[in-house]
Parts: sequence; C-alpha cells; structure tokens
Amino acid sequence: MSVISFLRRAFRLCGFPAVAPMFQLRAFSGADAINALRPFYFAVHPDFFGQHPREREVNENSLKRLNGYLENLEKPGSRLQKPAKLTFYVRDTSDNNNDSHAADSPSFRSVSFTLHTKDVLSTVMDVLRSCSLSVEHLEELKSYSEQAKSYPKAGEQFYRPIKWDKSYYIFTGFRDPEQELEQAKRVETTLSTWLRNNEAAAARKQEDSEPRREELQRLREALCQKLGLSGIRWQRSWGVAHRCCQLQSLSRLSQQNPDSLHNLHGHTLVFADQSGMNASGHVMLGTTDVHHQWSKLFERLPSYEALLQQADWLKDRISLLVGGIQVIHIERLGPVLPLQDHYSTLSTFHKRLLPQRPALHPRSLQGLTMTLENDCSSPRLHELGYFIIPTVCDTDELQVFLLSRAQEARRLIRDRELLEAEERDVVQRCLGSLALHSLRKEPSVSSRRMIPCCLRLMEQRLPQLQGLRVCVSHFYSVMQDGDLCIPWDWRG
Repeated sequence: MSVISFLRRAFRLCGFPAVAPMFQLRAFSGADAINALRPFYFAVHPDFFGQHPREREVNENSLKRLNGYLENLEKPGSRLQKPAKLTFYVRDTSDNNNDSHAADSPSFRSVSFTLHTKDVLSTVMDVLRSCSLSVEHLEELKSYSEQAKSYPKAGEQFYRPIKWDKSYYIFTGFRDPEQELEQAKRVETTLSTWLRNNEAAAARKQEDSEPRREELQRLREALCQKLGLSGIRWQRSWGVAHRCCQLQSLSRLSQQNPDSLHNLHGHTLVFADQSGMNASGHVMLGTTDVHHQWSKLFERLPSYEALLQQADWLKDRISLLVGGIQVIHIERLGPVLPLQDHYSTLSTFHKRLLPQRPALHPRSLQGLTMTLENDCSSPRLHELGYFIIPTVCDTDELQVFLLSRAQEARRLIRDRELLEAEERDVVQRCLGSLALHSLRKEPSVSSRRMIPCCLRLMEQRLPQLQGLRVCVSHFYSVMQDGDLCIPWDWRG
C-alpha cells in the first residue's frame, strides 16, 4: 500500500474527507520530474549510442528540447507552451540487453510524439507512456492532484481566526496585528533610505569586481580578434566571473582545436542555454555543453548558414506579398527561438499566402514591420508600431487589418523613434549630472518609464550614486558584481 493510499484510509476512518488531507502536497517539481524520468533517461541517454552517431545526435537534440519544455512549464506566469514534436531512439532495457555491449547492438526503436501538456506531471507521464514505459508509480499521484484541486485547503475549512475588538488591545497593551499590518503597508521603501543601507556594499562589490571586469574585456577583445567575431553576447545576466569562465573555456578550445573554429568568422557569438543558431543568425553556445559538442556545432555552421539564407529568401518573398512590410524577429527574454523553428514558421506562413495573395501594392506598406507568432489567434498592432501576425491568419482578414491600421502603425513608429532619441539624450545627461560609472536599463523597462526615472534622479541628485553602476529595473537589489538595481518607479 502506498503512502497516499494509507493516508486516505486513515483519514476516512477518522471521519475526514478522503481526498483532502489536512496538508497540501507540494507541486510536482523539476527535481521530481528527473527522478520520475530515470527509466526514460536510461533508455535514451546519448552515452549509450556511441556506435550510432546519428541516433545519438537525435536523442541529444530531443533531450534539450524536452528539458527546455519542462523548464518553461515551471516558470511562474509562463504562457501556453507551443506543442513540441520530439523523436527518440529508445533502447531495449530488458535484462538481456543491459550489459556493457548493449550500446553496440542496434536493439532500439524510433519513437515520435508531440507534447502539448500544461503541467510537469502530465508531461512526464506523456513521455513515459509514449515510450511504453511504466507510469504506475505516477497514476495515483496524478489522480490525487486532480481531485485535490476541487477541495478547499484544510486551513480554509477548519481554521476560524479570532478577531478581537480594539478595546482588547487598549486594555491589555498587546499589539494589534491588523494595525501593524496597515502601518507596514504605509511604510514604503524610499530610494534615499535604501541607498544609505546598501551604497557601501555596492561600492565594495564593484571595487572587488574591477579586476574581473578588466579580464573579461581583455578576453572578449582577444577572442573577437583571433576568431574574427562580430561580437560576443550573453543570453542571461550571468556574473562577471561566470562570463570569464565561459570565455576561458572557448579560448582553450581555440588553442586545442583551432581548425574547428574557422567557420565562426564574421558571426556574433551568444552564450546561451542551448547550442545552435538563433532566428537572428547568431551562433549560440550552450553553457552546459562540452568542447566536443561545441566543435560539432562549428562543423555544422555551413548548413545553418544555408538555412539562414533560405529564411532570408522567405522573408523577402513574404514582404513582396504583403505590400513591402519587413518581417522581423523580436528578441525577447526567455527561451531563444532556434533558427529551425523560425524557418518553419516563415515557410508555413508563406505557403498560406500563396493560394490567395492579398491584393496589396508591392510598396504600399513599405517601412512597416511585422512578426509572426504561432500562438497568436488574431492580428494585432503592438504599441511600438510593429504588427503581430498569427501564422494561420486568414488572408482576407490580414489584408483588411493591415490597411486599416497602417497609418496608426506609422504614427507609433514615429513616436517610438522620438522617445528613443529623447531617452538617449536624458541618459547621457543623467550620467554626467550624477557622475555615474554607467547607467543602463532592463529590456522590460520601456522608454516611457526610463525617461521620467532619469529626470527624477537628476532632480533628487543623490550623492550616494556617484561612481556606481546603476541599472533601472523593477526592484531594489545589489548584484554580485556591485551593479545597483533600482525600480523605475522609485520613491524619494
């Protein structure tokens, strides 16, 4: 009998609801998923396919996509995931095939399936079922989690808080928790107070990080010159020490195997969560990958470049069909869009346009831009002036929408350009006025928020900011290398 079954029976005998014990099971986490998928990992892990390079590569790529899918499901507030079609070569893990020679014999089968689940537990179960692996150890947990949703929490059902009259606290001298809560809500963190408490720590961390920053800049310039790179970027806000380690790793590879890096010439390199090429044509190096995987990526770059050329050709063809609108890709926070997925989206949209071409003059909408999205249901106009078009949009509906909103889109573009110019001017003035070491913003902070933030900083003229690296964000924080994050809507 499982633990959950035992508890159900015990609570039923005690007269409590059978499926709503007085504690809440925690959510099925990523760590739980790894444990539950152990039989699957044992059956598909690339290390068992050493003699079969093609199958090994397929499993490597599919595992990366599966891990990314699970990570996205764990993120709070994440959007509905795009269905992921995965293919794995699954080994026969029966006893007579679990010896040291199992990897050398072609005792495996190909399994393909599409994930369109909304939670980690359902995803794990779908993966196991698709590969004909047991889910018996998860069935009861799945059943309980579904039933438990319909029951109130134990605290809500049995707990009844005592609310004392105000005279009780006056007479006894005890603290009124409601009054304290109201006072705490009224006390807001102010920038001046927060700086007094954190400026010294930020200055100390910034000073300690200067040697690492210099080393990072030296490595960056040396690698760009040696490899002929257009630039080096990072997908995430890793610390300076972490970035130095990544560049040192690439430098060692360039010394040990220089021939493998010839194809990098002219490219922009991005250290990211996965290796490949993104929709912008930048080469991505997965930070968890080893040198062997990086070298294999460099060898495949010519094929990526060919696919990038085909994607650019499709963009030109689409532009001709929709009045000269340029198809762009907006780099957002979160998972990077691989070039393969970007090409697939472009191809799908192009094929949909061909049978019924919109009746638009080839240059009637020139100067406008649009992005394509698979998870978008209807076309819309972004506040920054670019169109967001669903891949499966009806041609007639698209034509009417573009023509009716073109003038508004041009106005939004003009407003955006004016705002961006004003923002650049205000940032430069703020840098000089406050004697900051640097001033930047998070990508999620718009120009409409950045401009008044900088203007108020110049009005306040806080001396504690002098010489610091300031980042305008949504929260207060001192980063590990001394960068000072302040919210755009800070209070004096």
